[in-house]
Amino acid sequence: MKEKSVLELKNIHKTFPGVRALQAVDFTLREGEIHALMGENGAGKSTLIKVITGVYDKEEGEIFLKGHEGAVHIHAPQDAQNLGISTVYQEITLCPNLSVAENMYIGRTKGHIQNWRKMNAGAERILRTLDIPAKATQQLGTCSLAVQQMVAIARAVDMDCKVLILDEPTSSLDDQEVQKLFGLMRDLRAKGVGIIFVTHFLDQVYEVCDKITVLRDGKLVGEYEIKDLPRVQLVSKMLGKELDDLSDIKGDAVPYEAGADAEPVLEAEQLQSDAGIKPFDFHINKGEVNGFTGLLGSGRSECVRAIFGADRIINGTVKMKGEQVKISKPLDAMKKGVAYLPEDRKLDGIIGDLSVRENIILAAQVLKGFCKPFTKAQTYQFADEYIKLLDIKTASADTPIKSLSGGNQQKVILGRWLLTHPEYLILDEPTRGIDVGTKVDIQKLVMKLASEGMSITFISSETDEMLRTCSRLVVMRDRKVVGELTGDQLTQSGIMETIAGGDM
Repeated sequence: MKEKSVLELKNIHKTFPGVRALQAVDFTLREGEIHALMGENGAGKSTLIKVITGVYDKEEGEIFLKGHEGAVHIHAPQDAQNLGISTVYQEITLCPNLSVAENMYIGRTKGHIQNWRKMNAGAERILRTLDIPAKATQQLGTCSLAVQQMVAIARAVDMDCKVLILDEPTSSLDDQEVQKLFGLMRDLRAKGVGIIFVTHFLDQVYEVCDKITVLRDGKLVGEYEIKDLPRVQLVSKMLGKELDDLSDIKGDAVPYEAGADAEPVLEAEQLQSDAGIKPFDFHINKGEVNGFTGLLGSGRSECVRAIFGADRIINGTVKMKGEQVKISKPLDAMKKGVAYLPEDRKLDGIIGDLSVRENIILAAQVLKGFCKPFTKAQTYQFADEYIKLLDIKTASADTPIKSLSGGNQQKVILGRWLLTHPEYLILDEPTRGIDVGTKVDIQKLVMKLASEGMSITFISSETDEMLRTCSRLVVMRDRKVVGELTGDQLTQSGIMETIAGGDM
């Protein structure tokens, strides 16, 4: 092992059916170091962590740990815990029906008899030390998500760990709680603990970390000192676009250009939801295609979910065609002519056991009311119309949607919303996980709809796609709007520099 290394991974490979999740990845964590693990969705961060913690077995490579001769073998999370590797995942993995103290000590007691008084006293001591607003005897499920996250971190810290892995630990914390966590991380660093910090918040990386390792498409891009990697270069390495190799890739698609008489279809002022986004302003004109861009976790989806009423609005106002409206739930937005294709089509879009026809008519039936059902002939007419319009590959309108390819499922959901004849269509990752041909079809449809006067907000993780379709981009970072780009500013470098905050 390298000098002062507490954890070393060499030549790590992991493959899932049809996907190379990790390819020859090296990673080194040193004593007293906070090391950021960065990369976009699908880069391999979570897979690497699960290899370290024994959730996944690696196929090739070796893992070395300070204090052990030769490579260590980690085949289960308990093996990692016994070796001094503690992990706090983004999804809280504690038991809400147990007390705070029970959650902190579960799996760590020996024998069948538990000294409850000693356990509760120990938990109270840790809670006071970390200034966590909870009682040892309190049922965990009665605590806020933020407090539950802090309890999970307290449990990991109290296990005398050599390596602490924090996977998006700040996602449920407010600014004050984040600072408390950072204080704790710095204290642990001073004691020689090595910390792997996974986050999508660039500001947090540069505030608390010493080094950065970047992964992309399951491969190691490099390891960098924090002082040697300006933010714009970090964004560049994560996206795989070098600053000296950027060009305008508008291609043949010409975004709709609104005329002088264009009217704002929707305006939001200081809009804020309970999903953690900062208050933001937004507007879209008739026939405009705009978009939200930023790294994964920047708040893109949360903004459009707030506009559609999918997340609870806690502040701000919304106007449609100059008139203030109240949108407290998706049905309110639908009645005002707003449609929303969600980011996760399997979770929030398709109803797998229903047919293509039933999925297509669903939103229109909700608007009409279930007490006034469409006739069977009408449902077949609607389904056949959109199957033809969108070139949906299906044996028939009665085929279960779960048997269709991902791209055709996406077209069905798009047809569902087009059937409601919206004035404003929100498309969140409409081309994720589908083939290139279908992507082009959807992009062309977007431009056609806009040319006919429909207003469209388009979100995609693929920056090239955003540049081809959008005439204006709202740039997000750390769940707040940090800029807006139009005209000549709409370039890869313009986006990356805005995401990075202008730091070159």
